[in-house]
Amino acid sequence: MTDARFLAARLRRGDMTLPEKLWQISWSLVLWLCAIASIGFFMLYSAANANMDPWATRQLIRFGMGLTLMLSIAVIDIRLIMRYAYFLYAVVFALLIFVEVRGVVGGGAQRWIDLGVINLQPSELMKVALLLALARYFHSLSLEDTGRPTFLILPLVLVAVPTAFILRQPDLGTALMVIMGACVLFFMAGVRLWKFISLLVAALAAIPMLWRFLESYQKDRILTFINPERDPLGAGYHILQSKIALGSGGFFGKGFLQGTQSHLNFLPEQQTDFIFTMLAEELGLVGGAGLIGLYVIVLAYGFTIAIRCHHQFGRLVAIGVTTTFFLYVFINVAMVMGLIPVVGVPLPLISYGGTALLTIMICMGLLMSVHVHRDAQIGLRGGYDEG
Repeated sequence: MTDARFLAARLRRGDMTLPEKLWQISWSLVLWLCAIASIGFFMLYSAANANMDPWATRQLIRFGMGLTLMLSIAVIDIRLIMRYAYFLYAVVFALLIFVEVRGVVGGGAQRWIDLGVINLQPSELMKVALLLALARYFHSLSLEDTGRPTFLILPLVLVAVPTAFILRQPDLGTALMVIMGACVLFFMAGVRLWKFISLLVAALAAIPMLWRFLESYQKDRILTFINPERDPLGAGYHILQSKIALGSGGFFGKGFLQGTQSHLNFLPEQQTDFIFTMLAEELGLVGGAGLIGLYVIVLAYGFTIAIRCHHQFGRLVAIGVTTTFFLYVFINVAMVMGLIPVVGVPLPLISYGGTALLTIMICMGLLMSVHVHRDAQIGLRGGYDEG
């Protein structure tokens, strides 16, 4: 047996050594992620008026810790990840309940748990825990079972219950991301398209009733999205200033550290939600398009890993984390351009933040674990099939 065939057999059995797993990691993807994060460090340095504090230094440390976590997850046996998927979901759900009881309040929302070093936001972690639980559930079903409505009750409950808790915090943006990510997994698992259309029609019909349950600031965001000029110094201020900054950047931008909207404090939340606007003002269309190009490369890696994976659990996990990454990018960029309402979703690896960065690095670690164990033959209960 040649070395290549011998390694392939060990990949299927899942008995690779740690050096062999490290060799299988997509190190080119790691480099692309580091390139995106490096842009984030420079933008946070600029946001603080050419100062590493208070954001760039902390973000650099957090990314280093996240990189270690990502590589650690990448070498974890994929069958262990599958075996403990429901347990991880239960732990994160318990954290959501804890937020309801003893969570930290900030900006009128109760979303965080104070751990001293970091304020943990369990709703961010639920994005990952939910996709793992759904991937395990659908891995155990046949295509015929997936088409039966009774088999969809449990996964719908897995989605609906944490979403209700997230909406109570309130956090509409995260709740929508959880729902959209889950919908992609349902579709990829084989749920028929007409069922999604039926749910969409029902959701549209329920909008008048749901409107009454929205918080006042959420209503303002939607009305401001429709007509930003209705309150230019109030609810519409953020998006109007964002559009001004985007337009003033031009093709090549005003230059690094030379953004007027950001450095004169016209641009709000320039280190978090509106950091893409600051980047586009300083680096122009070229810089913004370049960053989006880097994101496209990462997404291409994710979908390629999903296609090449030989087991359903890994395919669904890879599709799930890649979709989550895409939603972060799309919602943030569309939000600052005024294409969708402002919902407070950070730009991955660029925006300052602890839990969001942790979530992204966990997602990338899971994606790499799928890549490392792509040829594994996983049984329905999470063990490796013989062969």
